[in-house]
Amino acid sequence: MSETETTTEKVVEKTEGSLISKLEEEGDIAADYLEGLLDITDLDGDIDIDVENDRASLAIVGGKLRHLVGSDGEVLDAIQELTRLAVQTATGDRSRLMLDIDGYRAGRKTELRQLAKESADEATSTKTSIKLAPMNAFERKIIHDTIQTLGLSSESEGEDPDRCVVIFPA
Repeated sequence: MSETETTTEKVVEKTEGSLISKLEEEGDIAADYLEGLLDITDLDGDIDIDVENDRASLAIVGGKLRHLVGSDGEVLDAIQELTRLAVQTATGDRSRLMLDIDGYRAGRKTELRQLAKESADEATSTKTSIKLAPMNAFERKIIHDTIQTLGLSSESEGEDPDRCVVIFPA
């Protein structure tokens, strides 16, 4: 191995290590904020912190928390945005953290992957593009990622809150 390759590997390892440290710090700040929120509202729940796909990932589990998800995850989205703002205030950097409450996002991912597979099959068999219902950015990303792994292409169109995914046949 050349000296340049060794130096490059060390830089990559250091960069990855500092990114993970930064994301772990974001997770800790977010967890503190969420614990305060749970205390204020007198709700029970445990907070799990992880790093997934180059972003901090937190989950509030346990207790009776379904009302913190809201209809179609609207309350969850609002709490996530407030948590991101708390992290940004503390660090000075924009946060892309993901928050799940009561397993809502995990279940939604499974549903969306299935929808993407079914829609991809339909687009392939009919040789026409398929336009899905409007979705938030989290949901659109799950669809796009799944479609890409299936070898098809997709794009988002429209403006929020009516932004949707269009799946194209192969």
